[in-house]
Amino acid sequence: MAVKKSRVAVGFIVAGVLAVTFGIVMIFVGPIIIDDQIVKNTVIDPSNDLSYTMWKDLPVPFFMSVYFFNVLNPQEILNGEKPMVEQRGPYVYRKQARKQNITFHDNGTVSYLEYRRYFFEPSMSVGSEEDVVTIPNMLVLGASVMMENLPFAVRLLISSTFKTFKEGPFLTKKVGELMWGYDSGLVEFLNKYLPGMLPSSGKFGLFTEFNNSNTGLFTIHTGKDDIRKVHQVDSWNGLKELSYWKTPQANMINGTAGQMWPPFMTKETTLPFYSPDACRSLELVYERPGVMEGIPLYRYVAPKTMFANGSTYAPNEGFCPCRQSGLLNVSTCRYNSPVFISHPHFFNADPVLLDFVQGLNPTEEQHGLFIDIHPETGVPLNVSIRLQLNLYMKRVSGITETGKISEVVMPMLWFEERGYIDGPILSTFYTSLVVLPTVMEVLQYSFIALGLATIVVAVVVYRRFKCFITTVYDKKPKHCSGDPCRCLTEPIGGADSSGARLPVS
Repeated sequence: MAVKKSRVAVGFIVAGVLAVTFGIVMIFVGPIIIDDQIVKNTVIDPSNDLSYTMWKDLPVPFFMSVYFFNVLNPQEILNGEKPMVEQRGPYVYRKQARKQNITFHDNGTVSYLEYRRYFFEPSMSVGSEEDVVTIPNMLVLGASVMMENLPFAVRLLISSTFKTFKEGPFLTKKVGELMWGYDSGLVEFLNKYLPGMLPSSGKFGLFTEFNNSNTGLFTIHTGKDDIRKVHQVDSWNGLKELSYWKTPQANMINGTAGQMWPPFMTKETTLPFYSPDACRSLELVYERPGVMEGIPLYRYVAPKTMFANGSTYAPNEGFCPCRQSGLLNVSTCRYNSPVFISHPHFFNADPVLLDFVQGLNPTEEQHGLFIDIHPETGVPLNVSIRLQLNLYMKRVSGITETGKISEVVMPMLWFEERGYIDGPILSTFYTSLVVLPTVMEVLQYSFIALGLATIVVAVVVYRRFKCFITTVYDKKPKHCSGDPCRCLTEPIGGADSSGARLPVS
């Protein structure tokens, strides 16, 4: 019986040691298991149901909000006065994006065309597409700048053409027409006699090219051969580099397509991506950590150098000819039209730009762009991309429509594309990336704690049992100062009233 009890105590000690060992092993092996699962689920592969669906069909709500700068003093502008604008909107559109013509290649890449459509959301908008606003007429003021170096006689002919088709320097149209196109006799004339001069062959609108269109043929890495390359662009429309800009660095196609990034990011990681709409690669930088619905994230923002001119930030010299910092000249990829991109309200731009236009008030909260991303997976949780479309306009002699307009970069509109993960996808994301790792961490330390407790209790019980055996068979008190059996000062049998030992049964 004594031997059996001794073996039980030893068995508990062994079990405790095994529990501690298992817990310690889990500390090292657990993260490896989690990382391995992240890699398997991050690779672009149709067998990865959740991640492949997120990549293919953009299952989260995504919206585009458009704000127009309504011109309040068009006649005064023609007389050389400072433009005054008021912001109108937002006019909100639900974005539907879907990848088609998906083709996997043997070299670990996949090609696709992503088509996008926009649907007006009246309940989310401040106003309707029937609202009327006044903005500069790109067909007149933009073309005037483009042709300012032509012979004077040609400029007079251009001016008379504008008058023939009743095209003035400013447009007063409905929001829906400005967005998706309106009928123009001048557009029809140019498309007939000068085909290719305009981006569209039908109606002329600021977002005509966006709706029911694709962003070009992207070929990206699947991550199958190297997870560090997943989502990175291999080519765009068959090109490894662009030809819009002046330097090889400016013409590089860097980063991803702007939807997901490789996993295992650190605070030193940047977010490079290629934007066909901006005609160049852009890069966001780490700002701060955060939490969204219990999920840890990193916030990335645009550096102040993103649209800085070449004199302020030398690497941007390749994107010139430049004007003030904060403006990106995209004329080379926009049919040479004098169009500039900036942050809304000239946020992070040269303050002098605000002196030329009245009615702008830039703030980081309302006009800065950001991406909140889960660093372990490279999946964006919350996105807000904000950009402004500007037209460079000035007086051009011979074209009377330009009047006495002072040289100015005129804001026309700004838009925000935003989206965030919610609903069942967020719940799945939270369970897989927060709950399960937390449970695993709790279990590994619980095994260690339970194992240590088992070892301590088993050792104490074992020593007390040994003391019990010694006392019984030595037939004398066991005084063991500092020992667990020290309390056993009397023989196990005890004593009667006379002090004699009682027999041990």
